[in-house]
Amino acid sequence: MSGILYHNPRCSKSRQTLELLKEKGLEPEIHEYLKTPIDKAQLKEILALLNIGANALIRSSEEIYKELGLSKEDNEEALIDAMIEHPKLIQRPIYVNNGKAAVGRPPENVLNII
Repeated sequence: MSGILYHNPRCSKSRQTLELLKEKGLEPEIHEYLKTPIDKAQLKEILALLNIGANALIRSSEEIYKELGLSKEDNEEALIDAMIEHPKLIQRPIYVNNGKAAVGRPPENVLNII
């Protein structure tokens, strides 16, 4: 196993990132976070590894973001809680490897942590 890929198989960037990792000879553990949601502790750990705030990881273009009345100015806990409750709001894919993390947008970003 070579790290963990928080993956949405319906997302083209997520599929491209997985393919890129496999081309590099890596077989990450696949975590389909829409089927098995990330818990709050995991999400906070991922944010720390990415060294970003929740507002940088949330998908503000999702309809549920607007329906919930969220804003990038909401506090960190409110955004984290929204992502836990509605995992579709989490930017994807996220690759975690060797104590580091990268968002695969573009997919080549993950090459920085292999």
